[in-house]
Amino acid sequence: MSTKRGTKKRRKKRYRIKKRFFVFLLIFILCIFGMVKCTAWLMSDEDSGSIQDHGTEGADDEIRRTAIDSTEEWKLVLVNKNHKLPADHSVETAPVAGRSGYQFDSRAIGSLNQMIEDAASEGLEIEVCSAYRTIEYQENLIKAQVAKYVAQGMSQTDAEVRTATEIIEPGASEHNLGLAVDLVAKSYQHLEEDQENTAENKWLQANCTNYGFILRYPKGKQGITGIIYEPWHFRYVGEAAAKEIMEQGICLEEYLGEY
Repeated sequence: MSTKRGTKKRRKKRYRIKKRFFVFLLIFILCIFGMVKCTAWLMSDEDSGSIQDHGTEGADDEIRRTAIDSTEEWKLVLVNKNHKLPADHSVETAPVAGRSGYQFDSRAIGSLNQMIEDAASEGLEIEVCSAYRTIEYQENLIKAQVAKYVAQGMSQTDAEVRTATEIIEPGASEHNLGLAVDLVAKSYQHLEEDQENTAENKWLQANCTNYGFILRYPKGKQGITGIIYEPWHFRYVGEAAAKEIMEQGICLEEYLGEY
């Protein structure tokens, strides 16, 4: 009898062990399944969130770029902090009509002169306050701006940071390219946001595309261009591309898909 009872006990014990093993195995499988599902959900949520937050993929698909293929490459050269001009860059320039000392890319000088002339025919007086700049000139311009802010009470570091949002480092400035120009009203020759309120600037923003120019640093694009809103800074890109850029309210980086 004792032998039979011992055998029964051993069987019951083995049964309990097997039962526990299968329970633990089932729990383990359910945990693994849950972790996989949770990870997949988090990845899906992160992907959808990044598109929603940045909007770059969808927005990029919606941008109209039909003029890029028909526009000569030199007109759409991108120059910024991430796309610097090579050290050996050179450009053939020509003087801006009636503006002693100012030079512009000779291939686009006709468009610039015509734009200023047509504005004048409507009683608008546009002044050029900056055009093509050499690398050396750009360096001196930055030093002068930093010194100006330091004189106003800023620390050297703060002055350099502020200047970097207004004047791009040498080689990264469109003025070194020769296709950028700063235009202001003769009655208000200040590089300030209020420049947009002048009749001259309103005319320029409404008509610049007819001459192949765009407002290079528009409002709300500092996060992409790295430059504050500059209603006085215009860039030549050619008529077809200019119209597509300005009509869509985008900046050059967005148009070229480089942001």
